[in-house]
Amino acid sequence: MNAFTIKDLENLSGIKAHTIRIWEQRYSFLNPQRTDTNIRYYSNAELKTILNIALLNKYGYKISNIDRMSEDEMKEKIVSLSHQQAQQERLVNEMIHCMVDMQMDAFELLLHNYIQTKGIEKSITNIIFPFLERIGILWVTNHINPAQEHLVTNIVRQKIIVGIENCNPHVVIRKTVLLFLPEGEHHELGILFMHYLLKIRGIKVLYLGSNVPMKDVEYVANLKQPTLIYSHLTSVAHNFNFEKFLVNVQNRLPEFQVYLSGVLTQTYKKRIPANITFKKSLAEVMDCIASL
Repeated sequence: MNAFTIKDLENLSGIKAHTIRIWEQRYSFLNPQRTDTNIRYYSNAELKTILNIALLNKYGYKISNIDRMSEDEMKEKIVSLSHQQAQQERLVNEMIHCMVDMQMDAFELLLHNYIQTKGIEKSITNIIFPFLERIGILWVTNHINPAQEHLVTNIVRQKIIVGIENCNPHVVIRKTVLLFLPEGEHHELGILFMHYLLKIRGIKVLYLGSNVPMKDVEYVANLKQPTLIYSHLTSVAHNFNFEKFLVNVQNRLPEFQVYLSGVLTQTYKKRIPANITFKKSLAEVMDCIASL
């Protein structure tokens, strides 16, 4: 069983910690345990409960009414939500449920069925990317077991790679994007996702992969002269210094436009080198691709 903090519940559900505490006082659906130092922590079951409650509340159900629902009633109401965005969020919640319970067959079947119905690109943009955004903070804080992370990411990775191999662009754009992850970063789903989006639009990709020394990025960039360079930082090594990384990028790649996305770009407050641009959301990443 995982032990989730109230901050984890906030990040995964979108419900503020202050609101969750109020709900605990007024209603019966959450009963956190406490550590020896009196800090709340929540079980897998309570995480799933708060995800379901947050979804129903977002789409019109009052908390007082939700509190009176049985678990089966709650599931029935969630399945009956007609709004397309609500159904996508329901699927993302189910992916999180499967991950925390390590139900990998169910996780893969859910992805497979959605890909068969909607195609790989809509699957990536509608459920895979939102799923990765929501659980990424758990990787950073080590609040899920590494085995869960490896099982989930390998399934997603396989689906995206199949999509990359099978995509046939209808046009060819004479531009090139170099994709890489710096030393200490091994989570390549973000740049695999970018690889697919670029390839399906006819843009040439130079894919260096994960854990790449900057001298190698510099060598390939100088040799191939890409239109831009892109990296997505998910959960780097504990000794990774983001500020030094930015300076290194600026010094080694001064003539290239470098785009960065991921968790670290959301919290960085210092000056950003002139040749580096942060893309802080999926919408900004998509706008970047459309501008090429």
